[in-house]
Amino acid sequence: MILSAIAAMRKHRSKADFKGRRYEAVLIVQAVSWYLRYPLKYRDIEELFLERGLKVDHSTLKRWVLAYAPLIEKRLLQFRQPHCGSVRIDETYIKVRDGWRYLYRAIDKHGNPVDFLLTADRDLDAARRSFRKMLADEPLLAPDRIGTDGAGPYPRAIAESRQAGLLPRTPIHYVTEHLQQGIDSDHFRVKRSMPRVGGFRSFNTARRAIQGFEAMLWLRKGFGFVGAWTVHEQNQLLAICLGLPQANKG
Repeated sequence: MILSAIAAMRKHRSKADFKGRRYEAVLIVQAVSWYLRYPLKYRDIEELFLERGLKVDHSTLKRWVLAYAPLIEKRLLQFRQPHCGSVRIDETYIKVRDGWRYLYRAIDKHGNPVDFLLTADRDLDAARRSFRKMLADEPLLAPDRIGTDGAGPYPRAIAESRQAGLLPRTPIHYVTEHLQQGIDSDHFRVKRSMPRVGGFRSFNTARRAIQGFEAMLWLRKGFGFVGAWTVHEQNQLLAICLGLPQANKG
């Protein structure tokens, strides 16, 4: 019933979302989801479409990803489950042009996503902003246990979040490498499909694409849905979110 209501609402919006595009919305979503789900380059997807008799330039595919990856993240947000109260936070490296940037990520102890933030630096200000982004959107779901590695900025960032009213109570802060292995593995899952040679061309390109990579990882994890969660079912939910009758059908 809820999915039917969402589908009806999104169907009305989908015309505006894909207005002015030369290709059908279903084809665009298929291309974007391929890029975000699998370790494929734009030219790989260009060849896949050529095999089906469709000519889509790799530069067009890139524009689609940058336009619709953030939209996919926005639409899938409504299905995210509340975290369990025990959150693990860590940062990983992302190659952007000729330098390294830092992706702060938070998951709960069950692997459910909490939030993420791409930053230029790895310092106290970046840790502050990652906590602010994570807590400002869901003030009633503030964690009571926070796990981090031994990086120096985290204790102060937690204390300042408490003082700013983002945390209703002081959480238990534990530092352990063993418990952080779960988020380290999660880093690999979200980075698996990212460009490995040369990295992203700009910070904005990286930020928009990562919104899609993170959202696709949420989709693959299933949002707590019971039973088997196949790629076909993932595509059905993605189609509903974007107001499409069918998506990713070859």
